[in-house]
Amino acid sequence: MRIYLVRHGLTHWNHEFRYQGHTDIELSPQGIEQAFALKKRLKGEDIKAIFSSDLRRARQTAEIINQEHNLEIQIDPALKEVNFGVWEGLTYQDLQQKYPEQLKIWKDTPHLLDIETGETFDSLMHRAINFVNNIYNAYRKDNIIVVSHGGTIAAMICGLMNEPLKFMWTYKQKNAALNIIKRNNTKVVIELLNDTSHLELV
Repeated sequence: MRIYLVRHGLTHWNHEFRYQGHTDIELSPQGIEQAFALKKRLKGEDIKAIFSSDLRRARQTAEIINQEHNLEIQIDPALKEVNFGVWEGLTYQDLQQKYPEQLKIWKDTPHLLDIETGETFDSLMHRAINFVNNIYNAYRKDNIIVVSHGGTIAAMICGLMNEPLKFMWTYKQKNAALNIIKRNNTKVVIELLNDTSHLELV
């Protein structure tokens, strides 16, 4: 099984370094161009299913990629970004002023972060891994595309590789990045990580 694991294209909030989380932001014009670059990149792949987070920025990305595959996009809220609670809508500079101690935890030990009205990365990882395990049972020998979010993808890869969440920044994702994960009964192999070479002309 190969999972073509995609982070959604750029949004205005990404450009402004605002924390989005569960806030439902759409793609910016540049993000739409990035999604079309992904469509071109994945055009020739034999894809059996496409899954997407239910947030607009991921759904829009999936819909553009799917123009070459004409599959039913399967929407799953388990692929949502982490819920940033009271951080949502704030910029990095806002956090430096309002939540400096939590921001340090976020940068140094994200697995220990507990944001008011938000979600922990441990919870995020468990829902992401449950999703992967469920689809593995249905698509053991197939190629599938999964469109999700930066934090969700990083946590998912940590879980698949049996690595502690404190290493999640190792798998930090750029907008419209492509990862390819190969999985069988005994092991998981990262064939491609955080690749954006398809964006060179965008």
